[in-house]
Amino acid sequence: MELKLQTIRMAMLTASIALAVAAGNTKAAEVPIVTGEQWRTSSEAVKKAYLIGLANMVQVQTAYHASNPPTDAQSFVPRLAKGMQGQTLDGVREGVDRWYAANPTKLKRPVLDIIWLEMAMPGLQKNK
Repeated sequence: MELKLQTIRMAMLTASIALAVAAGNTKAAEVPIVTGEQWRTSSEAVKKAYLIGLANMVQVQTAYHASNPPTDAQSFVPRLAKGMQGQTLDGVREGVDRWYAANPTKLKRPVLDIIWLEMAMPGLQKNK
């Protein structure tokens, strides 16, 4: 079981690094923002893949800056990680699903905005 988990983590890390390298060759304006419009039409597997990518980005940056963490002014990642403590991928996916279901006129709002403002920020208040 532990070996399988390590293999999965290594595969996700490799995929994250590959995505970061590929994204480094694009302009910021070309990087698509995932909104409720894409979220609502995506399968459960695609939603989970998006969240795994986000989680991997947080883990990679946290590990990279482990000995010298960035300040809050330099990065929101440490606050995002702290605010999302205890959350599961399925719980976050279900929370985003519920938010868009309750707010069908706000489908242009980015998924990351929902995660940050509706989940991480309240989590920061609880984890003080």
